[in-house]
Amino acid sequence: MTDVTVEKKDGVARVAMNRPERRNGMNMAMLAGMIDALEEIASDDSIRVVVVTGNGNDFSVGADLALVAGEASGNGESEWTARIWDTYRIPLVLHDMPQVTLAAIDGACAGAAFGIACAADLRFASDRALFTTAFLKVGAAGDMSGAWTLPRILGRAKAHELYFLPEKIRAAEALEIGLVNRVFAAEDFAAEIDAITERLAGSAPLALRGIKANFKDAETLGFADYVPVESKRHSELMASADAREAASAFMQKRTPVFEGR
Repeated sequence: MTDVTVEKKDGVARVAMNRPERRNGMNMAMLAGMIDALEEIASDDSIRVVVVTGNGNDFSVGADLALVAGEASGNGESEWTARIWDTYRIPLVLHDMPQVTLAAIDGACAGAAFGIACAADLRFASDRALFTTAFLKVGAAGDMSGAWTLPRILGRAKAHELYFLPEKIRAAEALEIGLVNRVFAAEDFAAEIDAITERLAGSAPLALRGIKANFKDAETLGFADYVPVESKRHSELMASADAREAASAFMQKRTPVFEGR
C-alpha cells in the first residue's frame, strides 16, 4: 500500500493521503508522494480540477510525530533539512498550478494538513471535520505556509488567534469564520464533493485557468497594473472557440461542449 493514492477520471485528479490506520499522519514517504503527484498533475492539460483529501475517516492529523522524531534523529541536521525542504513546496504547487484545487476535509485536519488545506482554492468539509493549527502545542512555529495563506482567508487578527491560541474548531465554526466554503453531512460528503468536481470539470477549461490566473495576478499587482492584465486575458478568452460554443449553447438552450481552445 502506498502512502498516497492518485486517481484521474473525467478531468478530475484525486490525490489522497493514505495512512488511515495512522489517521493519515504524515511521514516523509507521504509528503514526497504528494509533491511528486501534484507536480505531475500540474503539467497535465487534461486535468481541470484537483482534489486533495484523505482516505479513511480523516483528512490528516498532520505530521506523525513519532515517525518524524525517529526520522529526524536518524539523520544529520543538514540531511534532514534537505529531505524536508522539497516537501514544503506542496502548498506552493497547489497555489501556483493552473488547475482549480479543492481540499475535501473529513475528520481531523491539523498542523501541516491544515496548512495544505489553506493553500487550496476551495475548501469543503464534512460536519464531523475538526480543525486546529496545533503547532504551538508541539513546540513548532508551523510549516506548509499557513502563516501566509490563512491571513488572506480569515484576516490578520483571526489568523493570529488560531496560531497563538490554538483550539479545535468544529465544522460549523469553520464555516462561520470563512475557513471553509461549505459544510456537508458526513453521509453525503463524498457525493457532494463528486457533484462539485463534476460541475467544475464540465466548465470551460480555459476560463477556469483564466480565473485562477486572475486571482494569482491580483495578489502581486497593484490595481492600475492588474486591470490591463485582466482585460487582455478576458479579450483573448472571449475570442476562443469555447466562448463561441458557450454563446451558441446558451442561445440553443443546450449544454455546451468545451474543447479547451
